[in-house]
Amino acid sequence: MLLASGRAQAEAGRPFLAYHASWYEVPATRAEETTIARLPGYLTHVALSFVKPDLAYKGGLDLTGTGLQYPYSGAVLKHAIALLKSRLPDIRVLLAVGGATYHGWDKLDEAALARLVRDLGADGVDFDFEPADPRCISVQGRMRCADDALSVSLVRRLRAALPRPAVLSAAGWSVGAYGEGAFASAPPRSPWTGSMLAVLRSPAAAELDLVSIMSYDAGPSYHPAQAFRAYRAVWKGPLALGIAVMPSTNGGPRFTIDTTAKTLAGVLSDPGAGAMLYALREEPPGPPGPDNPDYRSLAALICVTLEKTDCAAPMP
Repeated sequence: MLLASGRAQAEAGRPFLAYHASWYEVPATRAEETTIARLPGYLTHVALSFVKPDLAYKGGLDLTGTGLQYPYSGAVLKHAIALLKSRLPDIRVLLAVGGATYHGWDKLDEAALARLVRDLGADGVDFDFEPADPRCISVQGRMRCADDALSVSLVRRLRAALPRPAVLSAAGWSVGAYGEGAFASAPPRSPWTGSMLAVLRSPAAAELDLVSIMSYDAGPSYHPAQAFRAYRAVWKGPLALGIAVMPSTNGGPRFTIDTTAKTLAGVLSDPGAGAMLYALREEPPGPPGPDNPDYRSLAALICVTLEKTDCAAPMP
C-alpha cells in the first residue's frame, strides 16, 4: 500500500512547501510507520522542523544535539526520507534551521549542518532566521536592521556549505518586505518591518532557490496578498504565500477554507506564486470544520487551488 499510494511526483512549477513539525510526529520503530514516508505527491518541498543553527552533530545519525524532536532514531528518519523519495523522486526534503525557538546563529555550524543533510539523504536547508530583537528602522527611506550583515553572511555560508544542486530556501517574516517604496507605510508597523530586504536586494539572493512568506500572526491590519506584492517587488524567483493551521495569536484573520482559497486565488496570476503550509501534524483547537480547518483540509485545498494533481491522496 505504501509503495502504491501517492505515485504522482511533486510537480515542477508552483511551489508547495509544507513544514513537518517533528514534535508532533507519531512514534515509530519502522520507517514505513512514519508520516514522512507517507506524504502525498502534490507537495514540492517538505521542511523538517527545526534544526539548531549551532547544532551538535558529529555523525552517525545521532539526532540528540540537532534540535529535531522526532520520536524515533536518525536511522529510521533516514529510511523514511529514502522511502518518500523512492515514491516521489522530485520532492525536495529540507532541514528547516532556526525558527522562533533556536537563535544560535552567531555559532552557526554549517559544516555539521551539511553533514546532517548528507547523512539523512535530504536535499538542502530552509533558512528560517527569526532574530528576537531585529531593531529595524527607516533611514532616509531605506530600511536598516541590526542583523542585516549577519543575515546576508549566513545565506552565503549556507550556500558555500551546500553547493547546488542542494536547495536553499528562506522563510521571510510577514512584514519583512515592507518599509520602502510603495510599501513604506503598509500596515502593520513592526520591529520586523523590512527584515528581509537586506538579503533579497543583495547579491546573496542569487543563492536562494525559493522564498516563502510567514504571512500569519501579524494582526488584523495585515493583508497577505499585499505582503506577497511587496516580496515580489524585490524577489523574482519562486514565492510561496504562507498559510497557518493555528489561529493567529495576534488577533489576525483565521485561515478558513473560504479565506484560504480567496487569498491564494488573489496571487495566482503570478506564474511563480505558490503556497507554504505551517505546519503538518499541527492540530487546531476545537473540532475541525470549514471555519477551523485542520492541516489535512488545508493541504488538500491548497493542492486544488494550485491546480496540482492527485489532490485526493491522503495526508497522514
